[in-house]
Amino acid sequence: MRRELGQILVLTALGFSSLPAVALESDASAAIEIAADQLEIDDRQGTAVYTGDVDMRQGSMNLKAARVDIQRGANGQVSQVTAKGGGGERAYLEQKPAPDEDLVKGWGDTVVYHAAERRVELIGNAELHQAGDTFDGAYVEYYLDSRRIQARASQDSDGNSDGRVRMTLTPRDASPSSQ
Repeated sequence: MRRELGQILVLTALGFSSLPAVALESDASAAIEIAADQLEIDDRQGTAVYTGDVDMRQGSMNLKAARVDIQRGANGQVSQVTAKGGGGERAYLEQKPAPDEDLVKGWGDTVVYHAAERRVELIGNAELHQAGDTFDGAYVEYYLDSRRIQARASQDSDGNSDGRVRMTLTPRDASPSSQ
């Protein structure tokens, strides 16, 4: 049993090396460290569920949540990571896209990473900070490779919007030659 658990944890960790490659190249080869109050693994279903003050790190990537569910595909690679906040706190994800760029930070009641699509969904009280720009709404979607962002306000059951999407765009610094 202990050996099987060890193998599952190694497979889970190896699968995490497919997390956002838009980040520092060293992130993919970095060790994955996960701390939580509790872990439940179902090898037949290909799931691992971490609960209680979950803190997951790999290189520049940091994920904090009350609960993190990891789904593996048939090939053993991570297919989806779902993080949920709790106790009034949102789930939080940050990662450094490149050595010379600021951290990209995201918050949401739920944060979902789709490995195959290299896409992050921030759901409920969503907020994304990228290079000084901020995006807020009920839902923010971030495409890692293209750095494309989509945001929308929440809607009631009739499809009526009950809020607005907000963004703040920060002017880029003028080049030294223009000063």
